[in-house]
Amino acid sequence: MKQSLQKANSLDLLDKFDPIVELRASLPFEKTDPFKVVIEEVISETEAIIGGRHTILAGTNNYMGMTFNEEAIEAAKKALDDFGTGTTGSRVLNGTYGGHKALEATIADFYGMNECMVFSTGYQANLGIISALGGKDDFVIIDADSHASIYDGCAMGNATIVRFKHNDVEHMERRLKRLPADAGKLVVVEGMYSMLGDAAPLKELLEVAKQYGCMTLVDEAHSMGFCGENGRGIAEELGVEHLADFIVGTFSKSVGTVGGFAVSNHPKFDVLRFVSRPYIFTASLPPSVVASATASIQAISRSGNRRAHLWENARQLHSGLKDAGFSMCTETAESPIIAVHLPDVMIGTRFWEQLLEEGVYANMAAPPATPAGMFLLRISVCAQHTSEQVSEIIARFKRTAEKVGLEV
Repeated sequence: MKQSLQKANSLDLLDKFDPIVELRASLPFEKTDPFKVVIEEVISETEAIIGGRHTILAGTNNYMGMTFNEEAIEAAKKALDDFGTGTTGSRVLNGTYGGHKALEATIADFYGMNECMVFSTGYQANLGIISALGGKDDFVIIDADSHASIYDGCAMGNATIVRFKHNDVEHMERRLKRLPADAGKLVVVEGMYSMLGDAAPLKELLEVAKQYGCMTLVDEAHSMGFCGENGRGIAEELGVEHLADFIVGTFSKSVGTVGGFAVSNHPKFDVLRFVSRPYIFTASLPPSVVASATASIQAISRSGNRRAHLWENARQLHSGLKDAGFSMCTETAESPIIAVHLPDVMIGTRFWEQLLEEGVYANMAAPPATPAGMFLLRISVCAQHTSEQVSEIIARFKRTAEKVGLEV
């Protein structure tokens, strides 16, 4: 009797998500759920078959077009033949192969740094480094629009989290002034922000951070590959790498595979291998992924022409959509991420679905992933997009606006 009563009164732990279920059910999708899109065939870095239609891919993070790099593919195939499909262990157990050390050396050399740690995802790189650095009585100071991995890294650690307004140097300084001068402080910023595609005022942010005795971490996930003379990111482009104590990045964007890393010149950096739980308790990357990432990063270091073409594509797309009357989230193309602001969730969902019908795959982005409750169509161009493909994306955006009744 008592057991049955307890069961009857127990709470369904999924009930808390009912508002999300109701919101999804209210959206006017007629044919395609954006969370269930399946890419049936990949034709190239920029084209695929989705829903049986030939589709231009304009919603990937394949900025440098490395997913079909011949050297990376051949390196992955050889590693599969030589080492098999996986390591079945973490880096501190049996999960460190020669390829992992070679990859860390390649990244350290790419960044001109002394030390590197490779993680199984970029998400885990932020989780592992931030949670290890931010201890009890420390402070982690972050941009309010930081990626979820940064917020979760803070939550996993024991530090006090202090937020400042997005890209607002003065507000960050006011926050820092209130903190104890002798406390441990870590400022975490991104070089490029993934939703709006806007660049951080990194020089000013890092200079103020150092003025107040902070250590600094820069996440270059969305700027590695195409910013800076060597493609190292915004810090290189602005000449402030020396002000970054740690740089974190990912292989899942410009590098074209999966994984993450952190680099540093700190003399005690290696101790993080023994205190970073996401590093210690996660299986290491498969040898094939490690080999492809190594080859891809080496290719990126030689890809000046490809970087230049990527920026041409970004400027062409931004100016074309702006001239067509769309509401752009940045005044100019600050990155290969071009975000279009749509007026509300209903128009946004119809626009995204019709655009897919027109043969363009872009990202539908809504709160809480977007800042200030904005509804966005997020487009990201690739170095392998042709000028003709970019023109076609613009033309299909215009047709879509007409069909859904969006005045531009």
